[in-house]
Amino acid sequence: MHIRKTVLATTTALIALPVLPAVADVNVYSYRQPELIAPLTDAFTAQTGIAVNVAFLEKGMVERLKAEGDRSPADVILTVDISRLAEAVEAGVTQPLVTQTLTENVPAEFHDPDGNWWGLTTRARIVYASRDRVAEGDVTTYEGLADPKWQGRICTRSGTHTYMIGLTSAYLAHHGEEATKTWLEGVKSNLARKPQGNDRAQVKAIWAGECDISLGNTYYMGEMLADPEQKEWADSVRLDFPVFENGGTHVNISGVALTKASKNRDEAVQFIEYLTSPEAQEVYASANSEYPIAPGSTASDLVSSWGAFTSDSINLMEIAAHRADALRLTEEVDYDG
Repeated sequence: MHIRKTVLATTTALIALPVLPAVADVNVYSYRQPELIAPLTDAFTAQTGIAVNVAFLEKGMVERLKAEGDRSPADVILTVDISRLAEAVEAGVTQPLVTQTLTENVPAEFHDPDGNWWGLTTRARIVYASRDRVAEGDVTTYEGLADPKWQGRICTRSGTHTYMIGLTSAYLAHHGEEATKTWLEGVKSNLARKPQGNDRAQVKAIWAGECDISLGNTYYMGEMLADPEQKEWADSVRLDFPVFENGGTHVNISGVALTKASKNRDEAVQFIEYLTSPEAQEVYASANSEYPIAPGSTASDLVSSWGAFTSDSINLMEIAAHRADALRLTEEVDYDG
């Protein structure tokens, strides 16, 4: 059997985006870069004989799917962040999919209750803490980040960034609007500088002595350690895993969904089930310095070295439902001002 595999890349406007082959076994739109998922697609093809064609999009996935409608060649979408997964569901470009294999591989808190998307790996939103200036045990809860003891010692990226909105949405789910607004005001008052840059830029600021702690995703530690220039930043900090009072550590997710327009449904379902298998999750998680979520799966040695934690149990779709209010409150307190 001749198997064709095509990897397409696009960062251009919608009308200029490349078109996947009209006839293919499984067509995937991905926010994850092709090299990060190639080990999985190659292994799946080797096992099943089903070819996987991947179109890499930096942005505009939902807009493209809506524009294509029933004509879309995409069978599967791969993306990161609960906000993007929820956006796809709300836009009506996914379809429910529930199988015994999926429910066995993905814990309930890591998939849409209606089966519109399924989690693959998680990353925790944790605190990067200076090894020299912050004692172990000083950071225990997200609520504590508003404590005046951190005044002038915290760095974060923009409060309106998706990752920050995700954490604020989780705070809303736990504590309600009034308490969340007070918390945002408290964290803002503790900032050492105006929010700026990405998560790695905050670690650089800790290394440079501009602040002592920052919020960031765990996988950035893997990326920094692999970068000769940034390794020194990474070595200057420790990963602390705060929790919500009466809850766990906030996590976000990479996930997969079956498109509403899928023309190759049976093959797509096989691919999605494969991606959720413990073996595939371990490969995927290791490549991205994330945590696999399938029962029986284990994190890579590097990720495991950062320490164990208990994930918050609130379903991510419940957290996603608070996105609009989280953004509104962030703007009301002028967090980035």
